Amino acid sequence: QVQLEESGGGLVQAGGSLRLSCAASERTGSSYFMGWFRQAPGKEREFVGAIARGGSRTYYAGSVKGRFTISRDNAQNTVHLQMNSLKPEDTATYYCAARGRITVPQQWLYGMDYWGKGTLVTVSS
Repeated sequence: QVQLEESGGGLVQAGGSLRLSCAASERTGSSYFMGWFRQAPGKEREFVGAIARGGSRTYYAGSVKGRFTISRDNAQNTVHLQMNSLKPEDTATYYCAARGRITVPQQWLYGMDYWGKGTLVTVSS
């Protein structure tokens, strides 16, 4: 069982930046993929991005590509999401998730094994 806890959310103006962090209770290296998801009020949870164990492979949703960057530090059991050029439509609760299997899931949203409780990001216009 891997426990995940997000931090770093808050209120930011459009165009600003935030860095989210996810702390894992176990070695993040034991989870092959670490991912970030978000859920806006009244909307379904959606995939934001994911990173493979070694950090060399990353995957991003089209809506955040070029603005968001995922990184992981297996020694510190942490995963980060650097969010730049934030837009009001980025407002959501952001969740960290982990996947133990080495294959890329057909749908990231349904392919994760563990989830955090989320951290709220609000982007004002």
